[in-house]
Amino acid sequence: MWLLALAVLCSVAVSVLFRLAPRLRLDVPQAVTWNYLTGALLALGLLHPPLAELQGPHASWGWWLLLGLLLPGLFLVLAASVRRAGIVRTDIAQRLSLLLSLVAAFTLFGQRAGGVQLAGLALGLLAIPCLLARPRAGAAPEAVDWRLPLVVLVGWATTDVLFKRISADGAPLSVSLLATFAIAFVPMLAWQLWRHAHGTARLQLRSAVGGLVLGVLNFSNIGLYLAAHRALSHAPATVFATMNIGVVVVGTLVGALVFRERLGRLNLLAIPLAVVAIALIGHGMG
Repeated sequence: MWLLALAVLCSVAVSVLFRLAPRLRLDVPQAVTWNYLTGALLALGLLHPPLAELQGPHASWGWWLLLGLLLPGLFLVLAASVRRAGIVRTDIAQRLSLLLSLVAAFTLFGQRAGGVQLAGLALGLLAIPCLLARPRAGAAPEAVDWRLPLVVLVGWATTDVLFKRISADGAPLSVSLLATFAIAFVPMLAWQLWRHAHGTARLQLRSAVGGLVLGVLNFSNIGLYLAAHRALSHAPATVFATMNIGVVVVGTLVGALVFRERLGRLNLLAIPLAVVAIALIGHGMG
C-alpha cells in the first residue's frame, strides 16, 4: 500500500506546486513545457518502451497526436483551476472525471453496467453540482471561476477515454506515454520560444527547474499507480478506490488546513458524496 500512498502524495503535490507557482515566481506555461520533456525522458529511461511499436501495426499516431495536443491545454487549465477555485474543488473534480469515463465505458466500449456502479454513478453526478455550487458571500477571493473545475472534470475524462481507445488498438502504455509526452512538448516549446523572442515571457531557469519537479511528480504519480496495480493485481478495485479516495481526502486536508480554502455547505457535502461514489464504483469493479 505504500506505493499507493506515494502515488496519492505525488498527485496532490502537483496541485500544491501549481498553488504555490505565483509565490515561487514560476511561469506556469514554461513549467508545463519542461514537465513534458521530463516525462518523455523518464518514460524512455525507466519504462523501456519497445520503440519498434512506434512504427508497428498498433501505432496510434492519430490518437497520440490528439492526446498530445489536448494534454498541455488541460494541464494549464488544471493549474488555473487550482489557483482560482482551490485544491479541494480541483482535485475532487479531477477524480470525479471517472464518472464520465464510466459512461463512456458503458456506451463506447461495451462494458456492462452493474447495479453498484450505477449507484456510484448517481451519487457522483449528485456530487458535481454540490462541488460547483457558489458559497455565500465572503468566500475566498480566489474562488471566482467555477467553470474551471468543470473543464478539468470533462477534460480528464476525455483523456481517459482516449487512453482506453489507444489501448484497444494494442499499443503498449509505455509507448503511448512516450509518444504523447513528446508530442505535447514540441508545440509547447515552440510557444515558449515565441514568447521569449517577442519579449512577453523570457525563458527562466527557475521555471525550468519547476518544470523538472512537476515532471517528476506527474510521472511518479502515473508510475507508482501502475506499480501498485502490478503489486496488487488480485485487487484492482482496491487500488482504484484507494487511489481516488486518497487524493480526495488528502487534497481536501491540504486545501482546507494549509491553504485555508473556504467551502460552502454544498461544497462540503460533495466530499462524502464523491468518496462514497468512488467506493461504489471501485466495488463494482471487483
